[in-house]
Amino acid sequence: MRLMPRLTAVFAAIALTGVAAVPATAQLVERRVPTQNELRLSFAPVVKKAAPAVVNVYAAKVVQTRNPLFDDPIFRHFFNIPGGGPQVQRSLGSGVIVDPSGLVVTNVHVIEGADEVKVALADKREFEAEIVLKDKRSDLAVLRIKDGSKPFPYLQFANSDALEVGDVVLAIGNPFGVGQTVTHGIVSAVARTDVGSSNYQFFIQTDAAINPGNSGGALVDLSGKLVGINNMILTRSGGSQGIGFAIPSNMVRVVVASARAGGHAVKRPWLGAKLQAVTSDIADSLGLKRPIGALIANVYSKGPAEQAGLKAGDVIVSIDGQEVDDPNAFDYRFATKPLGGTAKVTLLRGGREVVASVPLRTAPETPRDEITIRARSPFSGAKVANLSPALADELQLNNANQGVVVLDVADGSYASNLGFRRGDIIVSVNGSAIESTRELARIAETPNRTWRLVINRGGQRITAVFGG
Repeated sequence: MRLMPRLTAVFAAIALTGVAAVPATAQLVERRVPTQNELRLSFAPVVKKAAPAVVNVYAAKVVQTRNPLFDDPIFRHFFNIPGGGPQVQRSLGSGVIVDPSGLVVTNVHVIEGADEVKVALADKREFEAEIVLKDKRSDLAVLRIKDGSKPFPYLQFANSDALEVGDVVLAIGNPFGVGQTVTHGIVSAVARTDVGSSNYQFFIQTDAAINPGNSGGALVDLSGKLVGINNMILTRSGGSQGIGFAIPSNMVRVVVASARAGGHAVKRPWLGAKLQAVTSDIADSLGLKRPIGALIANVYSKGPAEQAGLKAGDVIVSIDGQEVDDPNAFDYRFATKPLGGTAKVTLLRGGREVVASVPLRTAPETPRDEITIRARSPFSGAKVANLSPALADELQLNNANQGVVVLDVADGSYASNLGFRRGDIIVSVNGSAIESTRELARIAETPNRTWRLVINRGGQRITAVFGG
């Protein structure tokens, strides 16, 4: 009770000084009813411009399934077990029309293995589509709407290199198959690497809600132009948690240009050198202030890098004035350069800066002569091809530009059971060097009780012995 007079005196002192005890910032807050014009601020004009060019992509493929009990007529009769006939698997994603003739960009993983593809426009029209080009390295595919009698709404490309962290973007797609949906957010990061599902690890990160079904959909800026193709999310729940990734439009532009030119594969510049990341230890040994850039591990003979005078031990720090943080950043920057002409590559060599002009040309290609081995041998069911610098670059194989490489392995085949993988290089069989697919096919047809193989997998030689 004795404390009460003192507290009363304190409150009285505060009252005498007006609002001195209230934070000054609180006095500046003005609460008012927003005006009608302020309430009308909206992304609707951007959506009206962009949404008609975003489509739903329906892919279907026929698969053969077989229930082992189907062979028993008693089980089949009494338990009504379905047979092993063909079944149709369907997938749903999104796509973006990028040309009035009806070219649609989506992700490869949306239409992978599809026997039939359809697209549905925002105005409910549906069309069959054909697959023009699939580029697994970027996870981008180009479709063509078969009914091209009328011009279609389409999106123009923005310069994705102009994006900055904090820019507002909209994501448009068909999440969970509920129908066309628009979400908004900001660019959370640019040039995000080591997170993706493609060879080119260089993504736009956004907190705009992206969910299953959004893959292949549009990421647009506030001018309604395409800045990226939504590709994937990081999630623990299966739904959006504010971390989504899109393939930059400058990469999309390269893939679409190849499709427009009638190509079935994307032609990109080839460096002709192996790159590796600059670690802290490497940076210290080279006298660098920080671990940044792409270290040249080795240079291939007669390639563009050798022609430009690049050497093992050089550290690439920029290309045409754009900074290179790591090998993934260089790969993206270099791959989006137009063929022909040169690129100015700035590198550090012996503590000094050197500028080199690297020719922008494709990797040399030789006849692949693709063959699927059928003969009874360890290779039965393996699809193989003659290796060339172009194919080695496509498969991301280092230090290997010739020989025979495995392109695919049929499920359940002998080769599959023995563990062959895409990218395995067959060096020799029973002591004979393998230099062509025809030579491998001939040896595979030769009866052998024992097979001694040497395989190059990821730069490591593996020797295996199998009984005939």
